[in-house]
Amino acid sequence: MKSSVATPPYTLNHPRWYRKRVSTYWWLLRWEYLRFVLREISSVFVAWFVVLTIVQIYAVSRGPDAYAEFQDFLKNPFVLALNVISFFFVVFHSITWFNLSARAMAIRIGGKRVPGFLISGPNFAAWLVISALIAWLLLRE
Repeated sequence: MKSSVATPPYTLNHPRWYRKRVSTYWWLLRWEYLRFVLREISSVFVAWFVVLTIVQIYAVSRGPDAYAEFQDFLKNPFVLALNVISFFFVVFHSITWFNLSARAMAIRIGGKRVPGFLISGPNFAAWLVISALIAWLLLRE
């Protein structure tokens, strides 16, 4: 049995939908988008520090000469500049993830949601205490 509704024939030509042209740099126009992109890019710098730490541990395990060679590598102006930039990106990465933790963890006590600063605050406090402890261990004489 044939359908009484006629099916239009298939053609290669179809109407073009209107699409607003978007700049390649659309994410630069709003701080929220820029912050998201910078946080994603910061992961590369976090990875750089991880690799650098692993290479440093490997150099220590190979002896004083290998570690001295590693320290000479670290004195290269390009590596110094990369480490300074990486440091700022890692700090930015940490701050944005600590702030994001309050949104990711919807903790409720007595039916009410715990305020964000009570979730992010302890993260920042622990970061400050651990950083101060590490600085004290490294800088004491």
